Amino acid sequence: MEKCYGTESCQLKKNKMKFVEVHLELTLALISGSIIIMAWLLQRYEYPALSVALFLSAYVIGGYFKAKEGIEDALSNKTLNVELLMIFAAIGSAFIGYWVEGAILIFIFSLSGALETYTMNKSHREISSLMDLRPETATVLVNGNERKVGVNHLVIGNFVLIKPGERIPADGKIVKGTSMIDEAALSGEALPLLKTVNDEVFTGTVNKNGLITIEVTKKSEETLFQKIIELVQQAKDEKTPSQLFIEKFEGPYVKIVLLIVGLMLFLPHYFLGWSWSETWYRAMVMLVVASPCALVASIMPATLSAISNGARKGILFKGGVHLENLAALKAIAFDKTGTLTKGKPSVTDLFIRPGLDKEVFLQSVYMIEKQSTHPLAEAVVHYVKDHYVKNSGTHSALSVDSMHEIPGCGVEAEINDIPWKVGKRSFIGDSLADSFYGNEANRLQEEGKTLVYVADDKGVAGLFAVQDTLRETTREAVKSFKDQGLYTIMLTGDQAATAAAVKEMTQIDTVVAGCLPEGKVMEIKKLKEKYHTIAMVGDGINDAPALAAANIGVAMGGGTDAAIETSDIVLMKNDLSKIAEAVRLSKRMNRIIKQNIVFSIAVIALLIISNFLGHVSLPLGVIGHEGSTILVILNGLRLLRG
Repeated sequence: MEKCYGTESCQLKKNKMKFVEVHLELTLALISGSIIIMAWLLQRYEYPALSVALFLSAYVIGGYFKAKEGIEDALSNKTLNVELLMIFAAIGSAFIGYWVEGAILIFIFSLSGALETYTMNKSHREISSLMDLRPETATVLVNGNERKVGVNHLVIGNFVLIKPGERIPADGKIVKGTSMIDEAALSGEALPLLKTVNDEVFTGTVNKNGLITIEVTKKSEETLFQKIIELVQQAKDEKTPSQLFIEKFEGPYVKIVLLIVGLMLFLPHYFLGWSWSETWYRAMVMLVVASPCALVASIMPATLSAISNGARKGILFKGGVHLENLAALKAIAFDKTGTLTKGKPSVTDLFIRPGLDKEVFLQSVYMIEKQSTHPLAEAVVHYVKDHYVKNSGTHSALSVDSMHEIPGCGVEAEINDIPWKVGKRSFIGDSLADSFYGNEANRLQEEGKTLVYVADDKGVAGLFAVQDTLRETTREAVKSFKDQGLYTIMLTGDQAATAAAVKEMTQIDTVVAGCLPEGKVMEIKKLKEKYHTIAMVGDGINDAPALAAANIGVAMGGGTDAAIETSDIVLMKNDLSKIAEAVRLSKRMNRIIKQNIVFSIAVIALLIISNFLGHVSLPLGVIGHEGSTILVILNGLRLLRG
């Protein structure tokens, strides 16, 4: 037996095998069609026995998948279904001598089934591609030595070496090195991101150019990569209310059709004067045209196509039911921190005492604040590094002689025997603070910004204004929600001034400040009473109860595990504008499903009436019925685009 070691020829063989496996149903349908043509030609040239044998083989080859599906479903659910109805129709057509029509029925029915299978494969291509992206092995560092292990054997705390061009085998944080990381497979972000020490990295992403070492922070089954796979798999298995209704409707409908066909085999001969051949012929046409194939295929292909479309854009639906419900959305509530905002404070304004050396000031603040782990201190350090610290040797004569942090107030330090203070207003002194850009400070506070004062031996030296800034897409997203007629509300635990400032910047309709988790749940219940269908968007553990209480919970992909697990939809790119896109996709999907249902019912009704009037032949019935099935599937596949 030939073994494959990853050569190009072996990989080509694997790809061919995969192609045949995925497209087997379509392949058998096409083979069945070819055999039907051969059998029809032999029938014309009067080779009846051979043509019948070929027709029988076409029945078996073309109808294998549908017959297998129908029998298994009937045995498990103990009810009749559309697949069995079509098999009965094909056998009945052959029984009265219409071999060609029966074979064509099987061929077109198997072709429509192959189209449905194609839709399934297409809609889950994302999960397959993700599975291919996950590395099988990782290079673990043990006492400075490299050792190859399977990714499933990685444990939290392992140090993994990742070379340029390799895929990252586990979720973790960088402990050594800097590199550009391509996260397109997970987030859809086209440009690689620069990541350095303490930055997070994720399974399946690509290390582009640097040698890095990461510390594993999550087990393989808890990674973001694995969560995506589980979400897509869950979406595949969960059915929409419309689909569930159609499936419940299918069983009783098939029984009614078989009952009517049974009566038509005899009653028209006695009551309408039809000949026996006409009676049996019309009964077989009835069996074909009354089957709800198109109606059954109206929903699932469209739903799976829409889910696939969303997944490709970074919108993961945990089920078609949530996608369907989005169309009825009337109001949407947001958490603030980490949802509307980035979740990390950053410096927005800076004021320095006139005459003070700017470089000395910034270097001094940098040297003091980099020793602190307070979020505001980190914001100041990042600001100075990003804007002013160009040369680490600048003012190298400066040295911190002593430093003392006072919890809840700030930091005291001495630099070259000069005392410095960095902290809140009262720590510096209210009278000193009032005399330093007082009007500007009041304005900044009204905008919901936090003030960090810096003082030296001559008084207040500078003032930093720090705020959790909006995400780049927040304003555009809120505007798009309003354009769609959605009522917007922000639920936040922050103080009223901060909430009012965010309301002003985003133009959200209503803000509720000082909301604890239980308060958010109460507000969600009030919104549901007023607007019936509402969504909640959040990212933190404290948002999980509200996400569960809403009709539709939406989690930011960069949020906590609790938020992601509780939600119904996950935004992998942390892009709020994707919600508006998801609403449009939902409305488009529901519109296409309604088109399919109305069209399929209209075709069935028209064919049934025409059959009783004697205007539909069996070939025309087959083409009309199966053609409508293929059309509704193709109409659903339109959701893969755009």
